[in-house]
Amino acid sequence: MGLFLNPDNRAFQTAIDSEIYVDKTGLIEFTNKVLGTQQAFICNSRPRRFGKSITANMLAAYYSKGCDSQELFAGLAIEKSPAYQKQLNKYDVIHFDVQWCCKEAGSAEKTVAFISQVLMEELHEAYGEYIPEKVTKVSTALAYISDATGNRFVIIVDEWDVLIRDESTNKIAQEEYIDFLRSLFKGIEPTRYIALAFMTGILPIKKFKTQSALNNFDEYTMLDSGVLAPYIGFTESEVRVLCEKYHKDFAEVKRWYDGYQLGGYHVYNPRAVVGVMLRGTFQSYWSQTGTYESIIPLINMNFDGLKTDIVTMLSGDAVLVRTNSYQNDMVTFKNKHDVMTSLIHLGYLAYEQKEQKAYIPNEEVRSEFVNALEETAWDEFADFQRLSREVLNATLDMDADAVASMIEKVHMEYTSAI
Repeated sequence: MGLFLNPDNRAFQTAIDSEIYVDKTGLIEFTNKVLGTQQAFICNSRPRRFGKSITANMLAAYYSKGCDSQELFAGLAIEKSPAYQKQLNKYDVIHFDVQWCCKEAGSAEKTVAFISQVLMEELHEAYGEYIPEKVTKVSTALAYISDATGNRFVIIVDEWDVLIRDESTNKIAQEEYIDFLRSLFKGIEPTRYIALAFMTGILPIKKFKTQSALNNFDEYTMLDSGVLAPYIGFTESEVRVLCEKYHKDFAEVKRWYDGYQLGGYHVYNPRAVVGVMLRGTFQSYWSQTGTYESIIPLINMNFDGLKTDIVTMLSGDAVLVRTNSYQNDMVTFKNKHDVMTSLIHLGYLAYEQKEQKAYIPNEEVRSEFVNALEETAWDEFADFQRLSREVLNATLDMDADAVASMIEKVHMEYTSAI
């Protein structure tokens, strides 16, 4: 049992012991199904506070040889799976959080060296007899260990995209990091020593030109979550159960926190739902974990039609968005569609896959947008809000001429000519 190699199950135990825990262990049935196959390389991206780390901790607790999780998973959904006992705590697991590693390393430039050093030390301690002295790379060490023992590894990378998001202009650190991931996961040898690779983050895998940096991964995103949809957030049925238990108005919870539609499921932000259940107040719980300031640079980008689309979405409508050109980073924005695609991955917009439209999902996110736009002092937005109030007041006063005049103004100034 080490820091990264074969961790214990205490992190997942913390989630289980929390007052509100929603069972998402059904995901393990899927990962068990793809173990040792070409589909065993998975990148699941989702917004912050949508349970990324809990998912990573759950997988580590289930597969790691460094603990006995029989009691921990007792009574949970995965226990009913036929493959449950066969795979439980049977694998050498490597699990690390890139965000934590970056802080411990002291800088983005030192992060890869820090991860490599810790892993090499722990691999030497556990399997030193199989690693030649000349070997300095983690991927090569894993290949030698697997060749000698027949063991295959489960590798779990949490917050994989931190260096892509937070060090968006640091090309040297990013290139070194991407090269490290490629050496770990790409090629013939990794398919021999990896039973499962599972990465979590906010952004999908970075593109270089039109190709993914790790094109052997199956990606499950906020654009297309596939079979992982019910494990990305709280589903509507799970929220109903919580509302009954904590005596909350489900309709109001739905208005505030619903809106993401993935694979036929209505998906809620777990952080927000837990917050309203335990604290009882309807508010934006996102602002307590990562403020609206993160979207200000995006919505202020000077792309034709971007402001109009955002105002349109704030009024409750959806807008067409083309998602194919986005490079999955926080630097390469070529048009308004790239900006909106980024906002979808960040969770500030929802996406309707069939219609290929973006929209603001709920009241929580709407309030974040309003705060951001007030902070940036958008004249257009301020005028739009003022005019909306005037239309409402004139309607309540039954002033038909004033309503007609203002509706004409909206039609001329805010509605697309198309």
